[in-house]
Amino acid sequence: MIKFLDLQKINAQYEQELKHAASSVIDSGWYLLGNRVKQFEKELQAYTGTKNAIAVGNGLDALRLILKAYLEMGVLNPGDEVIVPANTYIASVLAITDNSLVPVFVEPDRNNFNLDISRIDASITERTKAIMVVHLYGRVCWSKELENIARKHNLKIIEDNAQALGANWNGIPTGAIGDAAGFSFYPGKNLGALGDAGAVTTDDDGLAKIIRATANYGSEEKYKNKYLGLNSRMDEIQAAFLSVKLKYLDTETHQRRYIAHYYSSEIDNKSITLPEMPVDTTEHVWHLYVIKTRNRDRLQCYLQDNNIQTLIHYPIPPYEQEAYKKYGDCNVEFTNNIHQEVLSLPISPVMDMDDVKFIVKVINNYRED
Repeated sequence: MIKFLDLQKINAQYEQELKHAASSVIDSGWYLLGNRVKQFEKELQAYTGTKNAIAVGNGLDALRLILKAYLEMGVLNPGDEVIVPANTYIASVLAITDNSLVPVFVEPDRNNFNLDISRIDASITERTKAIMVVHLYGRVCWSKELENIARKHNLKIIEDNAQALGANWNGIPTGAIGDAAGFSFYPGKNLGALGDAGAVTTDDDGLAKIIRATANYGSEEKYKNKYLGLNSRMDEIQAAFLSVKLKYLDTETHQRRYIAHYYSSEIDNKSITLPEMPVDTTEHVWHLYVIKTRNRDRLQCYLQDNNIQTLIHYPIPPYEQEAYKKYGDCNVEFTNNIHQEVLSLPISPVMDMDDVKFIVKVINNYRED
């Protein structure tokens, strides 16, 4: 079976370094809010070119904390609206509603599945205060038009950068183009921890200060709680693992891009729509390679029968989840179509090219009739 993602093989590349990192943390006797976290924060700042990086517990908390801090600052108020792509993973939406804010679902672009920036203006009301862009599948979602909309309406732009660390827009890394960005280091991400972990980046020193305190029970000083905070702190051991793996991220991204380009140049099947290739290759880090086909479930079964594992990102959109049933009547026809037709092919930096070629061959032999 060709695995969708072989995490064991990915981490085995760095086995000795990871074991050494773990051992050094164990021997230090310091497991939270220590030097390993500080070191990783500095490395993430340098990688993204941002002034501040705050290591937190996971990607959802990263987004929650950004919005929570804006509420503390009075930039946002309960009941304010946040524009968000309709086809995102539910974490983007959970961060909004957890802060008593209102998600406004906007359809994605038909070519790249990112937020359709041309549709944003029509969704803005007097309650709209922010836009959450999601760099979906690893591709940058940004434009001058987006910047102009935000400037015109005085909106904050928050990047959900869970899938796109290493991508660039006009030479600016994701995580540094918006007002603030949330990162996930879930094990399956391009930069994955060996457990849950996340981070926030921002050039806003005031925002960063509040986020750092809020993530630590709302405390800037021990036993003095300035904010109604959370407990969302990256473990020292995860920070140590991430410092090891960050060194190799660009090399792994290069391999992901190579496989994606091979898929796009060699898959030739009229029943399958391939992802749009950006003109600037640095705009995409190919966290996922997502194809689209009318008979998705049939194709997935066919690939499974040929020992190729695939996944669906995502089978149920957020507004159709039971938790968000009150949003179930939103007018997002194309998003509904996406969730019924997308299929993610295996892509990872440790894939054997013989397996990649086999996948292409099997797909090219697929027939719907």
